[in-house]
This record gives sequence, C-alpha cells and structure tokens, in this order.
Amino acid sequence: MDNDQILRQHLLNLLSVRQAHMSFDDSVKNFPPDQINTYPPNVSYTPWHLIEHLRITQWDILDYIRNPNYRYMEWPKEYWPAQDAQADAAAWQQTLDQFHADLNALEAIVRDPQTDLMAQIPHGEEGHTILREILVVADHNAYHIGELGILRQVMDAWNEK
Repeated sequence: MDNDQILRQHLLNLLSVRQAHMSFDDSVKNFPPDQINTYPPNVSYTPWHLIEHLRITQWDILDYIRNPNYRYMEWPKEYWPAQDAQADAAAWQQTLDQFHADLNALEAIVRDPQTDLMAQIPHGEEGHTILREILVVADHNAYHIGELGILRQVMDAWNEK
C-alpha cells in the first residue's frame, strides 16, 4: 500500500469505524422512541435535534466539497432544527438514513483514487482542501456522537433491548 492509499484508509476509518470513540450507529442504536424529543437536564435541544444537527452539518460540508455554486448557511440558525421542532419515528429514521447516505457519499469521495485530497477546492476558501473538509466532518461527528452518548447516560436511555 502506498502513502495515498494508507491516508485514504485512515480517513475512512476516522469517518465510520469505532476506534477512539463510539460510532454513530452505536450512539443511536435502540434509542428509545419515546425519548427522541426529550430535553435532557440543562440542555436546550433534544436527541433528535442533535442528530439532525449532525446530518445538516455533514450535508453542508458535502455540498461545499461538490457544489461550485455552494451557498454559505447562516450559523447557527440553519445548522440546527427549530428549538420547538419535534420528530416522530419516521422523521428520526429519515435523519438516520440521510446521515448515512451523506456519509457514504463522503466515503466515496475519499475512496476515489481520482480525488486529489490535497488540492484546493476550486470554489472554496484559501486552504480548504477535501482532506481538510473530511477531517472537519470526522471531528465534528466524533464530538457530537460522544455528546449523544453522554446525554443518553444522563437520560437513562441506554436500555439495550
């Protein structure tokens, strides 16, 4: 394996393999449906808000990588659902499915040997490369996946069934 292949494998592992942190799938597995809209103590968002934030942010970075007509979103308003927004089981599943679809698209970009991970994104800001964006996604996801794990603990929502 050459250095490029090794780097790509490390990035793929960072995105979706359980290593130094739990995976997205671990964090949402068997989540109690009756608690997806519950506000944990001293937290201004629900578990669904949090995974929807993960989905929106990951999609935004994917769009930034691929879309020459990319439009910057307003922070934080457009990166989180409305504070009073709620999800039913179908919306929860839709968030999970879209998160996975966008993650798969990011992984396909990394896997593609034609993707120059170090090249400047043509329509991006100075220094923004695909490598940088993949690292931002992985870092952001890991942070909030860990947060969801802690919130589940606080909410006593780890009932594995």
